[in-house]
Amino acid sequence: MSDLIADNVNMVFNTHSGGSVHALKDVSFTLKQGELLSVLGPSGCGKTTLLNIIAGFIRPTGGELILGGEEIDGPGVNRGMVFQQGALFEWLTVAENIDFGLRMKKADKAESSRKVEEWLDIVGLQGFGDTPTYQLSGGMQQRIALARCLINDPDLILMDEPLGALDALTREKMQTLVLKIWKETGKTIMIITHSVEEALLLGERLFVMAPRPGRIHKEYKLPFAEQGLIDDPRDIKKTQEFSETREEILSMIWDMEEEIMGKTDVA
Repeated sequence: MSDLIADNVNMVFNTHSGGSVHALKDVSFTLKQGELLSVLGPSGCGKTTLLNIIAGFIRPTGGELILGGEEIDGPGVNRGMVFQQGALFEWLTVAENIDFGLRMKKADKAESSRKVEEWLDIVGLQGFGDTPTYQLSGGMQQRIALARCLINDPDLILMDEPLGALDALTREKMQTLVLKIWKETGKTIMIITHSVEEALLLGERLFVMAPRPGRIHKEYKLPFAEQGLIDDPRDIKKTQEFSETREEILSMIWDMEEEIMGKTDVA
């Protein structure tokens, strides 16, 4: 099983003034294979730092992370990353972007072409394989980024504000696509977002993180991701349970922001 285990993860950054910032303190959790986790919190709570540690971009100053029984000590093929801006090669075609990782691994060309067509179909880009990437909209480019990540068959998919730069309508469509991919592939997905509504919809588990030091403040187990596979997300967002949970989390984050501002004012 490719479970992700975080065991007392700490991250301390040294400042130029000789001080230090405790970005993460004693973060522990287990994310089981196939689970969908969203992470939410005010700026400075360490959510992106946590994602970067899991991706292997930085190493924690304390604790450890285990994926599939092996310690994470750097980037690896068992993790795939989707960024806010896609990080695509805009001068390449859609197909060339999607199979970039396969070409780097010198995979069989016929098999790669078959996989590209399969993923073009899954993300709704049939017929766009030969199109230059720069000609496509932001939403279509994020579909390419998803396909490029998933075609490499990672155990864990990490998404850092993947839909943050999209307009509201495109964002809703992409949320539905993420749910579809999660259910059809059985992949483990961890999503960082600033949007409370998005975190509620795209997480069967949701961590609300608190700042100074960054830590998991509260965990929610939610029904909305499963509901979103059947019902219109816009209808789900109108339900009493969704509205009450959204208001509770908004109030929680508002209080955290007020506390941060208070500390800043005193300082």
